[in-house]
Amino acid sequence: MSTLTDRYLAATLRSVPAERRDEIATELRASIEDMIEDRSGGGQHTATAEREVLTELGNPDLLASRYADRRLQLIGPAYYLVWLRLLKLLLSFIPAIVGTVVVAVEVAQGDGFGAIGPGIVAAMQVAVQIAFWLTLTFAVIERAQPDPTMPGWTVDQLPDVPTHRDVSLAETVATVAMLALAIGYLPLQHFQSWVHDTDGGNIPILAPTLWTFWLPALIVVLAASVVFEIVKYRIGRWNWPLFGVKGLLDVAFAVPVAWLALSDRLLNPALADRLTWLADQDNRDTLGVVIALSAAGVVVWGLIDSALKTRRQTR
Repeated sequence: MSTLTDRYLAATLRSVPAERRDEIATELRASIEDMIEDRSGGGQHTATAEREVLTELGNPDLLASRYADRRLQLIGPAYYLVWLRLLKLLLSFIPAIVGTVVVAVEVAQGDGFGAIGPGIVAAMQVAVQIAFWLTLTFAVIERAQPDPTMPGWTVDQLPDVPTHRDVSLAETVATVAMLALAIGYLPLQHFQSWVHDTDGGNIPILAPTLWTFWLPALIVVLAASVVFEIVKYRIGRWNWPLFGVKGLLDVAFAVPVAWLALSDRLLNPALADRLTWLADQDNRDTLGVVIALSAAGVVVWGLIDSALKTRRQTR
């Protein structure tokens, strides 16, 4: 169980340069302990003395800015922390929502992968607009009321000491995003691919007959992989049961893909009408071998990487 001092140090150190954290942690902890000892020596209860000392030191973000010699004057000291917290909150989800909606609309209009660009541009534009108008609003408020009556900081606002995670949020988000794109592409290619017939009609990349079983099965495996990534992030580290599940999911996806490619059942036979090199059986066989080897390579690499991470994180 972390103490108030531990939580105060964690809240302070997260905002100071990494190279100075050990030095500042040692110095600040010693100062806090000395101040508590002085108060305890006068007969005050240690827990009460600790709360009073930390309250006297004040908001850890302000203390960190002094240690880092960083001025909080983008908006002004009175409003800076509120502005920064609100800006981070709005940027964390609004641009992503707008970008996703734009991509969905563009896809519905038949743009296919060309919809990704407008979605990214729209998200960036929204992010810039949020930053501009929020900053302008706080600048006006500060000039209209330069000395606001803001709620005082108390030690009850201290966050818990963050637990160490071997599985990062960025890695999880990137993996889930790639899986989601793969899940979305399987049905999308059936209606909007980059190959068209002489009349401009769509030619699916994958054989339409696969929709009777194999493509839905692969989508289920990919969806299960998304759930696995979320569970792995919640656990926070690799373990051998997770390694086993990861291996099963990878094999469950790669083996059918490799078998379908080697048996010339993966790609749409109609592609040969537009891509003349696919009309040759030897070329199709060669492509099938390349796809199968690529699938096997991805599985082997994934197993090696997962095994190394599991071994390192279970020691």
